[in-house]
Amino acid sequence: MSRKLSGLRAWYVQRLSAAYISFYVLIAVISMLFNGTPTTYKSWATVWSSPLVSTMTLLFFTALLIHAWIGIRDVILDYVHPFGARLVVLSLFAVMLITSGLWVARVLFNAIN
Repeated sequence: MSRKLSGLRAWYVQRLSAAYISFYVLIAVISMLFNGTPTTYKSWATVWSSPLVSTMTLLFFTALLIHAWIGIRDVILDYVHPFGARLVVLSLFAVMLITSGLWVARVLFNAIN
């Protein structure tokens, strides 16, 4: 048996990431219901300047990107059969997800400073 992220391991990782995504969204909605939604840049920057909020948000986006990668990877493996095409499509999605993750990290770290 391989140690790659496939089969049951991928299923577990996707379920754990879905659980964290759901938890984060629930906490965010409850927080906005009780504290109000920030309406200005300054109020949003204040929210994101908290180390707890920025860490939880960074974990949220990490879970979201991992969840998306596993889902799109499985769809591509199921429906794109030629090896070359599969490699190109997987590479494009990997670059897109990594770029998105780096962009999110940059936005969050700029909000902290």
